[in-house]
Amino acid sequence: MSGTGGLADDRVLLGRTSTAERVADILRTRIAEGYFPPGARLSEESIGGALGVSRNTLREAFRLLTHERLLVHELNRGVFVRVLTVEDVDDIHRTRRLVECAVVRGLGQPPFAVEGLAAAVAEGETAARADDWTGVSTANIHFHRELVALAGSARTDELMRGVLAELRLALHAVDDPRTLHEPYLRRNREILDALRAGERASAERLLARYLDDSRARVAAACARAVGGPAAPAG
Repeated sequence: MSGTGGLADDRVLLGRTSTAERVADILRTRIAEGYFPPGARLSEESIGGALGVSRNTLREAFRLLTHERLLVHELNRGVFVRVLTVEDVDDIHRTRRLVECAVVRGLGQPPFAVEGLAAAVAEGETAARADDWTGVSTANIHFHRELVALAGSARTDELMRGVLAELRLALHAVDDPRTLHEPYLRRNREILDALRAGERASAERLLARYLDDSRARVAAACARAVGGPAAPAG
């Protein structure tokens, strides 16, 4: 991919003490928001120039994201955004179910701080009215990021940033984003409403069914894209 996805706008985030970790965080966010699709080649020259960082710093950032399974290095060809398999999709959703349901189950007594969730729901509904289904997908990622943030755990947030970035790679395999994402607008609001009402157990049940359905539908789309069988439901 020759473009830089507007990375120059993120240059201010680096400040005077730019580090490979900060560069990796910017690129991870850009991958999660769909700027760099699976299979895209990341140019050291264009990205390093856009962010104003050295080649060594950028290569270390690439190494970090390769360790997170977001990038792959191909000998004599360069660094590419990873293309996920059906097995990857299954594992991503298994991890999401373990973490997200545990977050909801472990919430304390209501009322819960759902302002971030409400903003993500509104973002998705606004994008849907504009027929912007990529925007709906991004809002859905924001919804699940805000859901995990209810745990108040920096470690859980960090874990899920990588998982949700991987999920976005899987969503690129979907050939009809409206059919995939539209039902989850309502389901996101149902989870939000349950948490607003203090109904933690109901929210967890809604979320578990939601994630199981998402796994099956995204795995099927991924299987069609790669020409293989979908992973079994579980």
